[in-house]
Order: sequence, then structure tokens, then C-alpha cells
Amino acid sequence: MQKTAARSAPAQAPGGFRERLSPSLWVLVSAAVVAPMAALVFAPINTTVSLIAGVAVGVLFVSLLIVWSPVVAVEGGMLRAGRARIPVELLGTPVALTGEEARTARGPALDPKSWHVIRGGIDGVVVVPVTDEDDPTPTWVVSSRTPDRLAAAIRRDQVRRRTPSR
Repeated sequence: MQKTAARSAPAQAPGGFRERLSPSLWVLVSAAVVAPMAALVFAPINTTVSLIAGVAVGVLFVSLLIVWSPVVAVEGGMLRAGRARIPVELLGTPVALTGEEARTARGPALDPKSWHVIRGGIDGVVVVPVTDEDDPTPTWVVSSRTPDRLAAAIRRDQVRRRTPSR
């Protein structure tokens, strides 16, 4: 019997990269505090309605935080970070940063003209220079839980685009 890939896994090009920058567990737990607040609003009306409304509001709020999280992906020759996308041919060599270097890149060294997709609670950052002279954005600064994998995926896609197919 032949093994096949699971149908639930998203189709991805070999070497592709996709990451949802979802909130950390602590942010989700903090957001869940809206559930008892919503329940307190409806408590004078009816306790059953109060509990149902509290659970519904809490689940809805946490779900929206996850669903509306930006996606970072390298697929089909494009780097996508949130709403923006750029062909990898127009990018320079990506630099993966963690720790103090990442903090500096997100803070004091952050260029206001750069495209930013930065999320609190995610330590890693990838800084990618834009080589297109017509683009007013000098760099892209993108948060990633695995910045080395994101930088490698960008480099791999750049090489794949430059190499003629056989």
C-alpha cells in the first residue's frame, strides 16, 4: 500500500515557508478575560444567558485574535508578510536576528520607511533589504518564531528564480 500525504496539510512548494504570527498563549489567556466581563453584564437578566453570552464572547474574541493574525510566507517566488507581497528577485540577502540583535532591529535601529510586520512576544526578526531602486521601502522587518528558516526559504527561492530550469 502506498503512503500518501495527509489531505489536511496545505499544499506547499518544496522548500516553501508559511507561518501564522498568532498571539502568544499569555495574550490569548489575557483576552479570555472578556468572557467573565461579558457574563457579568448579563448576570442581572438571567444566569444561564449570562454564562452562554460569556462563553460565546470569550470564544469569539480569542478566535478573532487567531484568525486575524498576519501570515508570513515564501511561496511561488513571492515573500508575503501580512497584506504586502514582494517578488524575491527584488530582495537582497536576508539577515536572521534573535536576542539582543532582534530587539535592536525592532527598536532603535528600526527605519520608519521600512515595511514592518512585528509582533510582540515573538523574539526572532528577519531583516531583508529591498534592492529595487524604484521602491521607497529600504527594508522589510518581519517577525518570525524561526527566523533562520524564513531567511533560508527566501535565499532558496532567490536561487531557484535565478537558476534556469532544465
